[in-house]
Amino acid sequence: MSRNNLFYAQSGGVTAVINASACGVIETARQHRDKIGKVYAGLNGIVGALNEELIDTNKETTKSIAALRWTPAGAFGSCRYKLRSYAENPKEYERLIDVFRAHNIRYFLYNGGGDSQDTANKVSQLSLKMGFPITCIGVPKTVDNDLPITDNSPGFGSVAKYVAVSIREAGLDVASMCESSTKIFVMEVMGRHAGWIAGAAGLASEQEGEAPHIILFPEIPFNREKFLRKVNTCVRKFGYCAIVVSEGAQNKDGSFLAATGGTDAFGHAQLGGVAPYVANMIKDELGYKYHWAVADYLQRAARHIASATDVEQAYAVGKAAVEFSLKGKNSVMPVIVRGNGKKYTWHIGEAKLSDVANVEKVMPRDYISRDGFQITDKARNYFSPLIQGEDYPPFKNGIPQYTRLKKVLEKKKLKKWKAS
Repeated sequence: MSRNNLFYAQSGGVTAVINASACGVIETARQHRDKIGKVYAGLNGIVGALNEELIDTNKETTKSIAALRWTPAGAFGSCRYKLRSYAENPKEYERLIDVFRAHNIRYFLYNGGGDSQDTANKVSQLSLKMGFPITCIGVPKTVDNDLPITDNSPGFGSVAKYVAVSIREAGLDVASMCESSTKIFVMEVMGRHAGWIAGAAGLASEQEGEAPHIILFPEIPFNREKFLRKVNTCVRKFGYCAIVVSEGAQNKDGSFLAATGGTDAFGHAQLGGVAPYVANMIKDELGYKYHWAVADYLQRAARHIASATDVEQAYAVGKAAVEFSLKGKNSVMPVIVRGNGKKYTWHIGEAKLSDVANVEKVMPRDYISRDGFQITDKARNYFSPLIQGEDYPPFKNGIPQYTRLKKVLEKKKLKKWKAS
C-alpha cells in the first residue's frame, strides 16, 4: 500500500500548549506508518511550505517528540502570514500545491485560529481544482478563546489559569502595602474583541474584597465616569483596587482605548498600552499611586503553570486531526464538546472549516455582571473546569527542561521561492 506524507504547520501567536497538539499529531501519525510516510513540519509555519523548508520530524527521537507535550511556544516556528485570495495571488497557491506534489504530501494539518482555518479551507478547495487533492484538517488553537463552535480553544485554559493566579498574587501584594503606598494595580491581558481572558481572571476573586475588583471587557463600552466612581468606591472600602483590563477595551464609538495605529499581517489593529492609559487616568482624576503590568507574552508562554485540562485537550485535538485524515474527512476541525452533566466532561466533535473561518466568538452578556465590571456565576461555571489540574514540566537545577529539536530540513526539489 502506497504511503502519503503529512504536512503540519503552526500559525499565529503561539501558546503554552500548541506543542502538545504537535505531539498529538506526530505520535499518532507514527502509529500509522502503514498509511503515513513522513511527517513534515513547516519551518515557521505556512511560510516553510512556500519556501520548501520542510522539517523531517522522522529525524526526531521518540523522547524529543514526547517532550513537546510540556514545551511551550512553537517548536517548529510560527508566523503571521495570511494567504490572500486565489484571485489576488494565484502564484502562492500554485507554489503550495507544487511543493506538496513534489514531496507527496496529501495531508495538511494547520494548527491555528480562525484565519488559519480559512487558509486550510481554501487550500482544500483549490487543491481539487489543481488536480492534486489534499486532505486539509484544522487543529484549533488560540489563547483568545474566540473560535466558534468549539466549547473552548486549546491554549486558553492555561492563559486563564495564569492570569487568575497572577492577579490573585499581585492583589495580595498590593493589599499588604496599600495603607501607606500603592493603592491601584492594573494588569493588561490579551483579548482584541473578546474578553474571555480578562473574564477568567475573575476566578481569583472568591469572596468580597479580593482581586480583581474591576474587569474591563471589550464587550462592554468603557464609561469613564462610572469606572472612576467604582475605583474610588473600592479604594475606600477595601483600601486598594486591582483592575484587569483587556487590551481590546473599547470606547462607546467602538474605538480602542489604546491602539498603536499599526496592523498585523492579518489586518488586525495592533494593540497595547491600555494598562498605563487606565492607570494614568486614575492618577490624574483621583490622585492614587499606581503600578501597572502587561502580561503580554508571559501569559501565553507560561507552561510552568499550565492547566492539565488544557494540555490534555490540546493533545487530543492533534491526535483527532490525524485520525480524521485517515478516515477520509476533509475541510473539518476537531472541536471540544462539553458534556451536559453537573460533573465536567468533554469529548471530541467536529466542525466544518467553512463554519469556523474568520468568525469570532465573544463573551455572552450573561457572563458579565449587570454593572459590567465582574463575571457572573454562569461564567465561573464555564471557566472553572478549564483551569483545573497541574501538569508541571520536569525541572533540573530549578529550571524547567524543554525539548530542543534537531529540525533537519528535507532536501529541496524545486526552484528557490521567497514568500513576500
